[in-house]
Amino acid sequence: MFNISRGFFLLLLLFSSNILLAQDLQTIIDSAPNQEAFWSVTVRDGEGNILENVNSDKLIIPASNQKLFTTAAVLDGLGSDFKYTTNVYGEGALVDSVWEGYFIIKAVGDPSISGIMYNGDRYHVFKSFLDQFHKKGIHDYSGGRNYDGGYKVDANYFDDQVYPKGWDWDDLSFYYGVEIHALSFNNNAVDIEVFADSSVGKRPRVEHFPNTWRIQTGENIDDIYFLKPVIQLLNRQEIIPENLEYDEYYRRELGSNQIVLGSKLPKGYYEKESLSIQDAETFFIDSFDEFLKQNGFNKDYYFYDEEYLIEGDYDYINNPIIASHTSEPLSKLVEWTNKESDNFYTEMLLKTLAAEKAGIPGTFENGIKEVRNFLGRMEIDTTFVIMKDGSGMASGNFTKTAILSEFLVKMQDHPEFSSFYNSMSIAGIDGTIAHRMKGTPLYNNFKGKSGYVGGVRTLSGYFTTASGKKLIVSLAVNNFIGKVRPIDAIHEQILEYLYAKY
Repeated sequence: MFNISRGFFLLLLLFSSNILLAQDLQTIIDSAPNQEAFWSVTVRDGEGNILENVNSDKLIIPASNQKLFTTAAVLDGLGSDFKYTTNVYGEGALVDSVWEGYFIIKAVGDPSISGIMYNGDRYHVFKSFLDQFHKKGIHDYSGGRNYDGGYKVDANYFDDQVYPKGWDWDDLSFYYGVEIHALSFNNNAVDIEVFADSSVGKRPRVEHFPNTWRIQTGENIDDIYFLKPVIQLLNRQEIIPENLEYDEYYRRELGSNQIVLGSKLPKGYYEKESLSIQDAETFFIDSFDEFLKQNGFNKDYYFYDEEYLIEGDYDYINNPIIASHTSEPLSKLVEWTNKESDNFYTEMLLKTLAAEKAGIPGTFENGIKEVRNFLGRMEIDTTFVIMKDGSGMASGNFTKTAILSEFLVKMQDHPEFSSFYNSMSIAGIDGTIAHRMKGTPLYNNFKGKSGYVGGVRTLSGYFTTASGKKLIVSLAVNNFIGKVRPIDAIHEQILEYLYAKY
């Protein structure tokens, strides 16, 4: 019985392989349901020879495949061992366990002051600061007693432009369109959870993080929450019958921190979302100060205003470091960036590259120049690498699948290739392609980067064929209508065809 089953499986595998081999690349694309779309494919061997291509010489929108250029340039320019160090300086003096004066936060662009690198503990860095305060004998601060104390922020490591050119205002309410600022906390977003656990027609219950801020209510307890002192969540959501579909609506009013929650949630539904905030340095200070208060520091007034944002050079010689935090190495930050396709991390790393190489303050423009210079040194034709941001979310980004695949070939010889390669998602295992290619020969085989913006789907990476040959591919579909799943299915069909053929 075992031999019969085994023989049947082998026949089925042979039959499937013959079907794949009977096709060609153009036939697969011609069979795709999205014939309105533009397709581009470039397939290379490990040495860079083009084996197959469709429209490989045409410009495409790369979406998040652009992160491959950016993260490689960052690894090249800074090295995989690079770390951020954020210092808290003291301006004033310690008197009877009270710091009388200012805490000065010197921001250096660390994107990881959140729970991502610290087992989900979003207060990890704040806890470290507090512990260091205590070890230095500081148990209170004068900001609670008078106006001569509180916080100052030195955020001169980056310039004042918080969004790259070309980001759509529709994206600026969400976690993937947050401010890019030298000082950040919790990815510059407030995390909300919504529980439709009341009756139909009522407001759902809302919980949030940072959760140390006290909730105050307006005249209607179900209507408006104030996250003291800067974030306002306007709860206009409604619980609908459980047989209806969830209808999402979130919007942060431009130029403010008022966030409208207008979703309709079926009874019993649970929703989790991260929404952007405005004024990142104030968000950091408010969160840090409230954390200190909740952990024993003075619980009265604290003082911080934009006039205490330090401009220009500041002499720290007479100001001691009273707390310091050093990030995980760049290799780990890049791994998160590519596997999770994190726009915030990408743009923070881009500006860091600019600050370190082109000079402080780091700017988007100088960061892009550094990426393009790096590609030039790799002998990539940058005429066809048009960048408006580092992450690929901006409108106006263009390149070619021929260039993306050529770049991946050349990265194999780069000293930082190991960190670059390890940062890619593994099909069926992790990252943005954790749900894809399961039950196929690409499972735990294909390593690469996916990309998506409206009407655009891209996929580039490395895999090994049935014969043991390494292939490097870049697939792009632009201007498609409808859902992304049919595009993914064709991408995977192409990869299976290549796996069987080569």
